[in-house]
Order: sequence, then structure tokens, then C-alpha cells
Amino acid sequence: MNYPKKVKIGEITVRDGFQHEEKFISTEAKLWVLEQLILAGFRHIETTNFGNPKGMPQFKDADELMKRLHSSKRVKDMLDNVTLTAITIRERAIDRAIQAKKDGYGPDRILVMVSTSESHQKTNSGLTIEEYWKMCEKYIPKCHDAGILVNGTVSTIWGCPIEGPTEMKKAVEFTKRWLDIGADDVEHADHDGSASPNRVYDYFSMLLDAIPKPEKHIAHFHTSRGWGLANVLAALQAGITNFESTMGGIGGQPANFVDDTPVTGTGKYYYNDPNIVGLVSTEDMVVMMDEMGIDTGVDVDKVLEIGQMMERIAGRRLRSESIKNGRIPKELTGRK
Repeated sequence: MNYPKKVKIGEITVRDGFQHEEKFISTEAKLWVLEQLILAGFRHIETTNFGNPKGMPQFKDADELMKRLHSSKRVKDMLDNVTLTAITIRERAIDRAIQAKKDGYGPDRILVMVSTSESHQKTNSGLTIEEYWKMCEKYIPKCHDAGILVNGTVSTIWGCPIEGPTEMKKAVEFTKRWLDIGADDVEHADHDGSASPNRVYDYFSMLLDAIPKPEKHIAHFHTSRGWGLANVLAALQAGITNFESTMGGIGGQPANFVDDTPVTGTGKYYYNDPNIVGLVSTEDMVVMMDEMGIDTGVDVDKVLEIGQMMERIAGRRLRSESIKNGRIPKELTGRK
């Protein structure tokens, strides 16, 4: 197999990972993780969600966190080379991000998301698919005018946790529409672990045939059924070079219970076991790619150190095997 020699990894622990945590992760802990990820070499990082904190109190500190990150003495001089992304599902969240950018602490990039499943779209955003497209057509130029890049995500590509099977060709059509209305890149998301390796390969092969611009495409896999790294491998084989992941493989549907209080989140969990969900583990993916001879641009040993600390932050054993078993000595892999 001819694998890419170099990839980009978007590290999304502090947003996508922490959104599923049922205890509030302190601003200090979030800031520490962001700083350490930047110091480890990650240059594409999700930081927070500018949505209504009543529904997702995990992000009630969005403004404070962004201000503290921009003034951090540890990484302030490095931020010019880092793309910070915030999630902005609806209009008020986008307006908040634009204002924060004007005030000097906003994100470099926002993420908006369309599902190929009408039910998932309505649950996630409160709008129909077509209503959401119209919103994005209006707001993408506003973001660009403010100096903010826009990621358009396509979700439920391989299946919907509400409706079931979906049509992959529809996701290719949605990708074209994102790029046509001005999105700077597109995330292709498996948000519940529906994807299987053969369908991942088929989809990304079909996508790259239709839109042969690998720099525009980002693969986002959950590992609810244990297939996360197998799907990463299938995407690599198809020619994808941009991936997303979380430390310890945490993440999932926004929590509907934080600390001692039920919250709306995005409603009832659609997992059989909400404790066994999450994304591909950053630690395991980085180690795997390193041992395959693929350059991730990050300090692998530091990533494993952060992973050890992440378990203490989360307060439980997380889903990374590499932080326990370490790396294979290079001389045994035949690599330098």
C-alpha cells in the first residue's frame, strides 16, 4: 500500500472530547490541555463551543478560556502558527465568534454542520437541512469578512443513530455544496461509529474522484464499535491526509447531565452504553502512524505524557492502549 508520507491531525479533545463529560472540566484544566497540545506540535485545535451554555454548560467558560489562551505566556508566541477552531451550530453562536474575533480573542475558524439525515439535523440544530443551508449561505461571507475560516461538516455519512442507513452519495453532493458556498474545508464525520472500513474506503475513494483535493477533506471517526483505527487505515489507503482525534478517545454526543444537574444537551443519548463511546484516540493514532513511517508533525513521547495526565483530569481509565503499553522500539520496526 502507498500511504501518505505526511498527515495533519486536528486535536479536538477540549471541545469534542469534553462535551460528553458529565462533570465540568475546569477552565484551568482545559487551558493546560490546550497549551500542552500546542507545545506537542499540534497546529489544528478545537477549543470550545460558542453555543448556548444553558444546554451545554461544559462550555460556559468559552470566552474566558479563549481570552486566557490568547494571553498565555507559554504559547502566545506560537499562536500565529496555530488554527484555533470553535463550534458554532447556530446564528447567535456565529455572532459571538465574530464579535470575539473583533475583540482580539476569537477563533481562527468555526465549524458548522449539516447532516445527510433530516432527523439528525433537526435534533442537532433545530433546523431542517434546507433551512440550515440558507443560514450558512448568509453567514459564511460574514465570517470571511471578519477574518474567520469556515469548516463545513457533513455528518451521518455512513449511518444515522436515529434513522439508520444513509446514502453515501448524498454526502458527496453535500461536500460539493459546502465548497460552492465558500466553506474553506469539509469534515467528513462518523458521529456514532456507524462507519466500517470497507465503506470508509469506498466513500473517500468516491469523494476524491469527485473532488480531488485531499487538503480540503478531513476524516472524523468515532470508535463506539471499536473500528476507529481500522477506519483511519482505510481512509489513508484511499488518500486522505487530514484526521481528527481526541486524547484517550473521549467524546460523543453532548452530555445531558453535568455535575449534579440534568441539562438538555441534544436530548436523550442514542448510544446503548454512553460510557463506551468516543473518537479515535490521539495517542494510539499518532503512535500507529509513527510506526508506519507517516510524519504527524508532533512529539509522540509528549503526546503519551499528555495522555497519562488526561486520565487524571477525566478521573477514570480512558481508551488509549499506547499510554499503557508505550511505543515499539524503533530498532524492532526497522526504522530510524
